[in-house]
Amino acid sequence: MAGLRIFVTWPMEREARAILERVGSVETSPSEGELPAEALARAVERADALIPTGAHRVPPSVIAAAPGLRVIAVAAVGYNLVDVAAATARGILVTNTPGVLTETTADLAWALMLAVARRVVEADRFVRAGRWTGVTWSLLLGDDVQRSTLGIVGLGRIGKAVARRATGFGMRVVYHSRHPDPDAEGLGAVFRSKTDLLQEADFVILTVPLTPETRGLIGKTELALMKPSAYLINVARGPIVDEAALAAALRARQIAGAGLDVFEDEPRIHPDLLALDQVVLTPHIGSASRATRLAMATRAAENCVVALEGRRPPDLVNPDAWRGR
Repeated sequence: MAGLRIFVTWPMEREARAILERVGSVETSPSEGELPAEALARAVERADALIPTGAHRVPPSVIAAAPGLRVIAVAAVGYNLVDVAAATARGILVTNTPGVLTETTADLAWALMLAVARRVVEADRFVRAGRWTGVTWSLLLGDDVQRSTLGIVGLGRIGKAVARRATGFGMRVVYHSRHPDPDAEGLGAVFRSKTDLLQEADFVILTVPLTPETRGLIGKTELALMKPSAYLINVARGPIVDEAALAAALRARQIAGAGLDVFEDEPRIHPDLLALDQVVLTPHIGSASRATRLAMATRAAENCVVALEGRRPPDLVNPDAWRGR
């Protein structure tokens, strides 16, 4: 075990790094930025394990460059930037870090919802620009969150955490998932078809994973179903929303506003969205609290160590790779 090599794509927290050093040597990238595929391929040529963040791409070329690679332990819930099929074909285990970022991401969903409804970012810019000369009756009027209808698309861990927070705001909660969820009744959430949810909700929050079925889930047709007074919040994955269609709907005042933490082609953002006041944009920071990022790094390290020790990691996302052993 002492000869094992582990490469981490960011300067990893020392507590998590100490877990890895129990089983091998650890090399970390000196910066947090995404490494080009060629540079990452060179970094993992002799590696037994790779720990990337959810924002770092691991294409087939990187996997092919590392003949000894045994595990890719993603420090994120989403692992869509890893070519899981290529890893599975090689018998490489892929893991993620579910659960540890649930509450933090739900907090950000609420922050976006409150910020866009109450025009917090617009108000901040207004004050900083020296435009505030006193309180007037209609200055920066927004919309109430309390006692409105919240529509949650995807009642998984994060969706349920969002629903729990709605209780304190006296909100009516409706949700849509592939199937009705037995936990929904305890959350006060009522199942709706996607169409009915979009038509009823004052706030639509997206918390579904990115899959072939959810890619482009919200486009021109779906936005047309929403109320002109409704808001769209996305803390899931960018490609779930057609950004061009969203920008067009916002320009036409077809919906009232949007709060987005994720984008179709990160870090690029559709330029029309950047020009709109009724959109709050954050740079994929759903899990960005100090405690949560440490928990994610620790969980990824633990998954990595378990895999290197020849045991099945708890957060395995490609069980076919394990069955092939």
